[in-house]
Amino acid sequence: MRYRSTRGQSHDQSFEDAVLQGLAPDGGLYIPHSIPALTAAEIEQLRPLSFPDMAVAVVRRFIDPSEMPDADLASLVRKSFSTFELPDVVAPVEALPAVPLPSLAPGGGDPAAPASPGLWVLELFRGPTFAFKDVALQFLGNLFEYFLQRRNASRAAGEGRHAITVVGATSGDTGGAAIYGLRGKEDIEVFILHPAKRISPVQEQQMTSVLDRNVHNIALEGSFDDCQDIVKALFADEAVRRGYSLAAINSINWARILAQTTYYFYAYFAAQRLAKAEMVARGGVEGEAAQRIDEAQIPVQFSVPTGNFGDVLAGFYARTMGLPIRRLLVATNANDILHRFFETGEYIKDPAGVARAGKDPVQQTLSPAMDILVSSNFERLMWYVVGAPSLERSELEALSSDAARGAAASAEIARLMDALKHDGGFRVDAAVVARARELFVSRRVDDALVLDAISRYYHTGTTDAHAHVGGISASASGDRVALGDRAARIAAARRGRYVLDPHTAVGVVAAEQLLQAERKAGERADGVQTVCLATASAGKFPDAVLSAINGHAAAGTRPVGFADIAPPALVQLEGLPLRVVHVRTGIAGVRQVLRGTLGDR
Repeated sequence: MRYRSTRGQSHDQSFEDAVLQGLAPDGGLYIPHSIPALTAAEIEQLRPLSFPDMAVAVVRRFIDPSEMPDADLASLVRKSFSTFELPDVVAPVEALPAVPLPSLAPGGGDPAAPASPGLWVLELFRGPTFAFKDVALQFLGNLFEYFLQRRNASRAAGEGRHAITVVGATSGDTGGAAIYGLRGKEDIEVFILHPAKRISPVQEQQMTSVLDRNVHNIALEGSFDDCQDIVKALFADEAVRRGYSLAAINSINWARILAQTTYYFYAYFAAQRLAKAEMVARGGVEGEAAQRIDEAQIPVQFSVPTGNFGDVLAGFYARTMGLPIRRLLVATNANDILHRFFETGEYIKDPAGVARAGKDPVQQTLSPAMDILVSSNFERLMWYVVGAPSLERSELEALSSDAARGAAASAEIARLMDALKHDGGFRVDAAVVARARELFVSRRVDDALVLDAISRYYHTGTTDAHAHVGGISASASGDRVALGDRAARIAAARRGRYVLDPHTAVGVVAAEQLLQAERKAGERADGVQTVCLATASAGKFPDAVLSAINGHAAAGTRPVGFADIAPPALVQLEGLPLRVVHVRTGIAGVRQVLRGTLGDR
């Protein structure tokens, strides 16, 4: 397996080089020369596996054994997930409570109508920093360590040690996950830029309370896009890139996307098992009828809160490998550049021109990790949609195997990215948008709907079947769990209450809107299950969550507090010593921090 840049100037790279470089020298992003295919039988073989074993089987397809032997890969993956609350499960699938559909949805809706029983959440926040980024960044941190240890073990006499300087931008969760994945690792320095006063206080405490000598936090005046632009500019400066041996931890790094692809497989199988158990129990069927349900293939689609497009892009790769994903829903907040693209074909950062009036075009919302105007990973998807006549696997394979067509797609990507940089955006024709819509749909969710959803899913429940944090209800989705036990847990969860974080709430509301629209249009597929990716613990965003819950509490009830919605590790951050450097001079200030810490290179 080899890798190429989306912009065409870098080809035939090894997995190791693609990971250590992060961003290609031409400014493009690395993608595999071809996307591996799994047969239906091979996919079925994944069904009974634990999450780590399933991840090894999926990741193996993208890394040549000559680069990493089977035993090393299995050891590295298991080490990466050993830090999770449930190492064999990593990301449990939970049943969402059956609550009234939102009355605030565009076009109205019937608030008395129950939500579809086919709504689930994939809890990706069971790792050390309680965010979905842990899945990929524990893996990436261990990859960096593995490659550096191997290079240093084989260096020639008198040759200096191989080391890297990781530079990343965060809108809140990437930074914490990267720091926890890299802290204390030999031969690695890590610098994380975050937009000052634009992430939650809990996120800031989580990052800046890590005092390991190799960890350096930078609070930058500006937005996440400003942080991301500085990171890209540093990588584009060849002297800086080579002098400091820069490496990327943002989702521009292919290893991030690869790791995230794994949980689509796991969630697909878990949703199938859980949905079948619920169908059998709800219908009161048994014997041959229950067996027929168990053998059926139930359609599954995913709703993904989306900022930098990496998480939902991983679903695209899983589907192209052969996983039968029905649809991917791109759920955005008010920073809706992706939704506007899927609606109009326009990818424009500031369509209202507010920057010309001296205003920041990035809107600050209750879901700050999604307050992004330039979704870096969208470039990867665009390479396929501008180069192939459809997103069918056969067409994508034909594109990847045809050098001339691949070069043409790369040239078009380079042109579009240049327009984005210099003109603030670009437009594509209707045929390109139509290709993207073969798999992707999108919705925009504002803060009022987010608060409404958090309140509804907490207050509608009649029991505490779902613990606020931790605790598993419907997540026991393995084949060894008895059908009756599984069905009972699901039923309890449907009656229970659930605490959504603001980002997950965006995905849930978007799913509700999609289901309403499909019902209205008569397009609802029988039995389809919608898995919403739960991207963070509610405890990381207490201001928004507690406002939504306590603002609608019944008179006389005890207010819900931070400790009720947050894991103990987040509560214990309060009062810890912090270390952070404040930079108000943009890239010049960041360069100065690098020089002051590491010296001139």
